[in-house]
Amino acid sequence: MPSALESPEGAEEDILHYEEIEDNAISPLDLSELLKEGTKESHDRAENTQFVKDFLKGRIKKELFKLATAALYFTYSALEEEMDRNKDNPVFAPLYFPVELHRREALAKDLKYFYGEDWKEKIQCSEATQQYVDRIHHVGQHEPELLVAHAYTRYMGDLSGGQVLKKVAQRALKLPSTEEGIQFYVFDSISNAQQFKQLYRARMNALDLDKNTKERIVEEANKAFRFNMQVFDELDKIGRSLAEEAQDGGFPVHDGKGDIRKCPYYADKLGTASPGCPFQAAVGLARQPLVQLVLAACMAVAAGAAAWYIL
Repeated sequence: MPSALESPEGAEEDILHYEEIEDNAISPLDLSELLKEGTKESHDRAENTQFVKDFLKGRIKKELFKLATAALYFTYSALEEEMDRNKDNPVFAPLYFPVELHRREALAKDLKYFYGEDWKEKIQCSEATQQYVDRIHHVGQHEPELLVAHAYTRYMGDLSGGQVLKKVAQRALKLPSTEEGIQFYVFDSISNAQQFKQLYRARMNALDLDKNTKERIVEEANKAFRFNMQVFDELDKIGRSLAEEAQDGGFPVHDGKGDIRKCPYYADKLGTASPGCPFQAAVGLARQPLVQLVLAACMAVAAGAAAWYIL
């Protein structure tokens, strides 16, 4: 994803753990139980990434939230494309809920709110997100039974801890009460999230899968968590560069329009500026002690001249 923006009932300590419902009919060999137990460690690691912890404490810059929303758009576009491709495949068909779950259009609304009508021209798929997207496409085209892992990891999380993040984001970023900018977290076609999650798990458990396939799905779910953590880490690095920028004084905050790496200042901060970049060269020169001494002397002379003129 605390302090002044505490989540309800201590949810910040368990943000990514999916709400469990008592059901005496559940067997330890059911896929839902295997996923629950088999991804516990990944859950814990994901919820302890710096990005999620900062998010939960309300320390989320709008610029970073916009980049996270773009990452989600590319991820869900890939996931839902592959789900549409496999909607009639018996290894996935029972989990196909396009009306209730699909997020691509909701994310498009959020991006339009943040970036304007031409939002598609202002976003790009980051390196970590692209790796995640590539894996989803590979699975959908070659191992569709593993789509279950990616759908479970994303949608069940959105219906659980995602609802806490929605409230934190709305307050921390001062977003409208009409929910613009956070449509991703709004599931209008699900009246009771708890009951829907119970239905979803029952459908998962009813899939005709052998033991080996179930184990592969659990392994893939852990991979999905790792991909998510890589995206979180990538966002955290960008967030730290934005924090450093704010403390340097004098440089404007990047407005999120266009490629952040094309801005000379941010490119310098991120270490991606080209060797021949004039801005980078000027910054490097200004950091030299001798140059700083000369600049200070010039400023002193200028100040003295100004004072003399005023008198």
